[in-house]
Amino acid sequence: MTSPQLEWTLQTLLEQLNEDELKSFKSLLRALPLEDVLQKAPWSEVEEADGKKLAEILIHTSSENWIRSATVTVLEEMNLTELCKMAKSEMLEAGQVQEIDNPQLGDAEEDSELEKPGGQGVKFVWKQSLVWKNTFWQGDIDSFHDDVIQRNQRFIPFLNPSTPSFVTLTVSMVTLAKLDWTDCNLSPTVRYAFYLNCKELSRMGPCSFAELISKDWPELQDDIPSILAQAQRILFVVDGLDELKVPPGALIQDICGDWEQQKPVPVLLGSLLKRKMLPKATLLVTTRPRALRDLQLLVQQPIYIRVEGFLEEDRRAYFLRHFGDEDQAMRAFELMRSNAALFQLGSAPAVCWIVCTTLKLKMEKGEDPAPTCLTSTRLFLRFLCSQFARAQLGLRWLSLLAAQGLWAQMSVLHGEDLESAGVQESDLRLFLDRNILRQDGVAKGCYSFIHLSFQQFLTALFYALEKEEEEDRDGHAWDIGDVQKLLSREERLKNPDLIQAGHFLFGLANEKRVKELEATFGCQMSPEIKQELLRCKGSLHADKPLSMTDLKEVLCCLYESQEEELAKVVVAPLKKISINLTNTSEMMHCSFSLKHCRDLEKVSLQIAKGVFLENYVDFEADIEFERCTYVTLPSWAQQDLRSLRLWTDFCALFSSNSNLKFLEVKQSFLSDSSVRILCDHITRSTCHLQKVEIKNVTPDTAYRDFCLAFIGKRTLTHLTLEGHIEWERTMLLLLCDLLRNHKCNLQYLRLGGHCATSEQWVDFFYVLKANQSLRHLHLSASVLLDEGAKLLYKTMTHPKHFLQMLSLENCRLTEASCKDLAAVLVVSQQLTHLCLAKNPIGDTGVKFLCEGLSYPECKLQALVLQQCSITKRGCRYLSEALQEACSLTNLDLSLNQIARGLWILCQALENPNCNLKHLRLWSCSLMPFYCQHLGSALISNQKLETLDLGQNHLWKSGIIQLFRVLRQRTGSLKTLRLKTYETNLEIKKLLEEVKEKNPKLTIDCNASGATAPACCDFFC
Repeated sequence: MTSPQLEWTLQTLLEQLNEDELKSFKSLLRALPLEDVLQKAPWSEVEEADGKKLAEILIHTSSENWIRSATVTVLEEMNLTELCKMAKSEMLEAGQVQEIDNPQLGDAEEDSELEKPGGQGVKFVWKQSLVWKNTFWQGDIDSFHDDVIQRNQRFIPFLNPSTPSFVTLTVSMVTLAKLDWTDCNLSPTVRYAFYLNCKELSRMGPCSFAELISKDWPELQDDIPSILAQAQRILFVVDGLDELKVPPGALIQDICGDWEQQKPVPVLLGSLLKRKMLPKATLLVTTRPRALRDLQLLVQQPIYIRVEGFLEEDRRAYFLRHFGDEDQAMRAFELMRSNAALFQLGSAPAVCWIVCTTLKLKMEKGEDPAPTCLTSTRLFLRFLCSQFARAQLGLRWLSLLAAQGLWAQMSVLHGEDLESAGVQESDLRLFLDRNILRQDGVAKGCYSFIHLSFQQFLTALFYALEKEEEEDRDGHAWDIGDVQKLLSREERLKNPDLIQAGHFLFGLANEKRVKELEATFGCQMSPEIKQELLRCKGSLHADKPLSMTDLKEVLCCLYESQEEELAKVVVAPLKKISINLTNTSEMMHCSFSLKHCRDLEKVSLQIAKGVFLENYVDFEADIEFERCTYVTLPSWAQQDLRSLRLWTDFCALFSSNSNLKFLEVKQSFLSDSSVRILCDHITRSTCHLQKVEIKNVTPDTAYRDFCLAFIGKRTLTHLTLEGHIEWERTMLLLLCDLLRNHKCNLQYLRLGGHCATSEQWVDFFYVLKANQSLRHLHLSASVLLDEGAKLLYKTMTHPKHFLQMLSLENCRLTEASCKDLAAVLVVSQQLTHLCLAKNPIGDTGVKFLCEGLSYPECKLQALVLQQCSITKRGCRYLSEALQEACSLTNLDLSLNQIARGLWILCQALENPNCNLKHLRLWSCSLMPFYCQHLGSALISNQKLETLDLGQNHLWKSGIIQLFRVLRQRTGSLKTLRLKTYETNLEIKKLLEEVKEKNPKLTIDCNASGATAPACCDFFC
């Protein structure tokens, strides 16, 4: 699952590319090894996408690691230095892992003893671990705690003789960053280990680097020169870089390499990280992700290791130990797992402790714990109210300090922070005693919150509480943004920690949460907060569709609020939505709010792999599911049942909204059960869907179930079924029943990716004779072959056929098929549009088609022959037909190497009998020699309105010739697409003259996309 931070970062980067750069980005991206889902996605969608849309496609088809790596690689290839630097900084902040060759650390001679100056700091880490053990682990916990710690220590490469010179541990919680260094079996190549605590460093004044590392060991003063002379044998552990309280950029100013020179501590630390100071030493830095941006500016070729914390099995084991009773523990664990956001937070032991403490208290009182886990806000608030009742004043000051720290991106509070806010330690004593706020044992006067999520919750509480006139004791101004700033996209990009605080703030806007707070603490909640939230999130517009990322954020906030009326107001303007469901929480968010979108007309849906497990897991064949209870079901089956319950609520949207007309399901991993649930709602009389597109979904049998659901669906007029569709007998019969049913009003049918036998095509085309509603038939990317096409043409010669548009794109047809098709063009009085793109019919096939076009009975208006192996000889046949006043008005010859065939087509354009209005010659290897002739043809032609010359290298000479003619006049031409050299002064001047002379003419000078425009853009 991709994090919201990565989604916003990628979208922001891509939106900074201009059109040409974006095209280059896509081209280079395609050259990389693509992941499976992205490989299967239609590349045309990628080519048509702007920066925002491309970001959405990548986010929902590729893994986080691939996206990070690919983005940086492509930007480096494009030589976009600044954007590449930004990408590295932002992507690494999301936890990117970089691997480099491991350089050797000096000689491999063995030392008999590992010396550890700075041992007092090491002892502190060990003591602090005991504090965490006593707080969060209860009973016989040594083995459990040690297993978790040791699992993370395995990733630290100092245990191997060959080690890198710089390693960064990116941690999501402080607990596992504080590894037990005293127990580490460091490599023999490391003789000296210095521990630098950033909390403590923040409080030190100017000193030399020698004084910095020996401050706790004055007896080492005389040995410092000899120790530092062996830099390749030294390990520096820089712990908690994110807790270093320094101004932005302070670490990269006044870099110093002299370890005896007096400098501010941030300068010394920055010099060490920058490798100016002791460049051969080995560094290990621990930090939360938010400090990685600054770190990236300092270091070169680091290895990043992300320490995730509790795995799922760790969380389960923790619950069992905390509750003691297995039934209670498993019930509480399943409740936490039912909320994906809360379950993700549970990777931190502190959050597991909060959840267990809260739910256990509920159970002991005989109350139902299930509602408590409905939202993260509800659980955190229940914990707060159960532990700290009547601590009103302390709560106000604690929330103030939390907000100050979050905006400053600091998790550590110093004594001066309390002093500047007018807060005494006594105000916070209750929270210190309960370990919600912890006082540092080494860095005296430093305080930190139990976990970042609790700091975010308290920050939201700061905004929700009504401000008192006397609250500001000294009249000072706090550097805290308002609600609008907290929820703004710009601020969340700069400080992603604000995102969760915003979610909590919506949760605190709930009326029941307000009453709970006021009753427990006796403090008043701000009556204006809900209106402020409404102003920030209530600016949706029907004519301005939301991106997937923005929509998810809005729905998440509304769900956290659990306020139906608020949801109604916010989502009311939505008419079109596009959503990618990656977990059950997102389904809950959608179900809660989208049922209030009474004007919703279109839903575009993607389901990520892992949401439904039924068809994607291996299970024992002898399990009798009918006899299983919920508790005895396999864990995957329990998870699937939860997903299906939520999916049922979500699918109610399609049978309860009378305005919903368009459903698109694409690139989705469904299951047999989830498909049946969706089809059940589609078949209901209250479902009024008119247009349905099912593209590239699994399992393959889903298409069969959808066909069954559409039989007799009177409202359905447009149906698309694309993907790997098994044309087994049942599927074919259902499709035929669909077309044969007397209630069928289907006008548009698109079938893609089919592989049928001749006998099956016979049955299908026979049904077409009886159907009187179908007007558009697309059989793209189907194995039709000449034999199948011949059967179709026979059907179309039937006097009662009603097909007006036929697309046989990429159906493996040859020139032989065109001979039979020519007869259809003469006989059919209905067919007006024909697409044969990506079929190798060649010049001979074009000759046969032109024979049919030459008959006055032919009614064909649009002909698409993209990528059909046509040369200048085929252009001659077309030119002759056009000059004979044939009915053709639209012609697409893109991706055919016609070259000098342009001159032949110009002859037709100059002929007054030619009826062409739209001509597309995209990427046809056109030569500049005929541009003057083309310009003359455009002047004399009084019918042509659109000409596409994109992706043709007409060179400067060809462009100049064309513009010199066009500046006189352009006849009927309204749109011209081509790639120009706008930096050339002569071309730029001519372009201005052409536009001045022809104000109705639109010239698109950037028509050079890497792939051809979609056939349907021109065809329909």
